[in-house]
Amino acid sequence: MRQGFTTGSCAAAAAKAAAYMLLTGKRKETITIETPKGILYEAEIKDVSKSETKVSCGVEKDGGDDPDVTTGLLIYASVSYAAEKGVFIDGGNGVGQVTKPGLDQPVGNAAINHVPREMITKEVLDVCDAVDYQGGLFVEISAPGGEQVAEKTFNPRLGIVGGISILGTSGVVEPMSTQAILDTIRVELSQRKALGYD
Repeated sequence: MRQGFTTGSCAAAAAKAAAYMLLTGKRKETITIETPKGILYEAEIKDVSKSETKVSCGVEKDGGDDPDVTTGLLIYASVSYAAEKGVFIDGGNGVGQVTKPGLDQPVGNAAINHVPREMITKEVLDVCDAVDYQGGLFVEISAPGGEQVAEKTFNPRLGIVGGISILGTSGVVEPMSTQAILDTIRVELSQRKALGYD
């Protein structure tokens, strides 16, 4: 069965492309990132919007042969200049917010898990290094339509409101993965423990 790429890989690819276009002024049609699993992902860049201080672009989620409800969504990254040095990441339209403890991110944070955050940071910093940019960048990840799609996921049960989660530990979607089901059960059990259940 055909593998796909996670929302985290899409977000990291979009962020890398947007950072490149912001810092160089040159347009990108495709971008390549390395997933945590070591597989290269060449993503097609869609719907580019540019100004002097911000670039936004999207990457279409392809879950391969997995019955993934997020397949077909455009995962956007908007990259703009930040006042302080570093890479700052937040969620925008269609990305959920954590409202209950026991999940990968603390209450109040955008539901962008730590591995996708690390992937986004690495890819953006690689661009900064390549063009010798020493300043800071703010990255906003969004997924228009994510709020409706999230109703078909575990997010409402987990207290993630307003959209989908940006997920992925390997960067790759394994079709019909038993491990993915086990990971989902583990997340729910971890949350129930944090809420005081035995």
